[in-house]
Amino acid sequence: MNNEINLSKYEVGYDIPAAVGMNEKDIQTPCLVVDLDALEENIATMRDLCANMGVRHRVHGKMHKSSDVAHLQMELGKACGICCQKVSEAESFARAGIKDVLVSNQVRDPAKIDRLAKMPKLGTRTIVCVDDMENISELSQAAQKHGTEIEVLVEIDCGAGRCGVVYGEPVVVLAKAIEAAPGLKFAGLQAYQGAAQHVVDFEERKAIFAKAIEQVRVTVDLLKDAGLECDIVGGAGTGSYYFEGNSGVYNEMQCGSYAFMDADYGRINNDKGERIHEFKNALFILTSVMSHAKAEKAICDAGLKAQSVDSGLPVIFGRDDVEYVKCSDEHGVIADPNGVLDINEKLKLVPGHCDPTCNVHDWYVGVRGGKVEKIWPISARGKAY
Repeated sequence: MNNEINLSKYEVGYDIPAAVGMNEKDIQTPCLVVDLDALEENIATMRDLCANMGVRHRVHGKMHKSSDVAHLQMELGKACGICCQKVSEAESFARAGIKDVLVSNQVRDPAKIDRLAKMPKLGTRTIVCVDDMENISELSQAAQKHGTEIEVLVEIDCGAGRCGVVYGEPVVVLAKAIEAAPGLKFAGLQAYQGAAQHVVDFEERKAIFAKAIEQVRVTVDLLKDAGLECDIVGGAGTGSYYFEGNSGVYNEMQCGSYAFMDADYGRINNDKGERIHEFKNALFILTSVMSHAKAEKAICDAGLKAQSVDSGLPVIFGRDDVEYVKCSDEHGVIADPNGVLDINEKLKLVPGHCDPTCNVHDWYVGVRGGKVEKIWPISARGKAY
């Protein structure tokens, strides 16, 4: 499917922050800039890591919310499909031609269940998670109504403390009910330990995931004893894929942030006590200095409305002489003790948390070699319903 949009109808500075062919220095700020070389290298790196571990990669679309990035991950990264968190996100990706979509979450609202049951009519393999017997009945009724099939994963709470049932026999009970329900197909397990993705120390992180992996292993064996095979045993993230991927239990990774990276993931250590270096920073908030009335600090145009700071403040990329130290709605405060920054000077900020930062922008400006090469709409931006 051709995923290109007609940019000629958009006016630079009014509708979009840049134009293809423009010099990077002329991009309007604040906006999201993607280093295309770094993005492609990250995607290829994860592709090769998953191939070497013998697992599939179902990329997490909730991170970038972009059908263009998703298609690149499918083509260059050989991803088997995508996962996302909301039905509206899933619909956006399905309509853009993604043929294998997992809603890695529970769907309980009747209207949302009805929309989910219609998705297979788009030619999309449609998968969802459950952690409750009643939800199985709800999904089955909707699938029968529309004459479709929904594939279902039972979610295990393996440490995140959010959704999911206790591992072991409770999973088998739900899996049997799914398999018996008209319009549904038991597809496997969802076992994502999200709470430990950002644990800095490698050995501490490893121990947490060893416990989660053992819970999944026990559950898979019980399912086999009951005659139920798991096509998907999914989970893992950018901070843990090497544990689940080498476990011999999981067969699908669900990494998202690896493609862009952010400051928070950049803080965690590998097995040598070093910060992770296999993925590069590819996403930046491009910002401009707008005031230097105070000699010791500069003010830029990227404040709270241009980013999420739930995981900490952004880091100024490639600079150790200045520091982003505070923000309000429209302003960012940059410590500049030596007064080196000039008015209209542009800086690249690595966001603290890429996912919610992406969700407050409409466009990605893809840059290569100092020139704008791509303008991508953030097609599922705001789709939280």
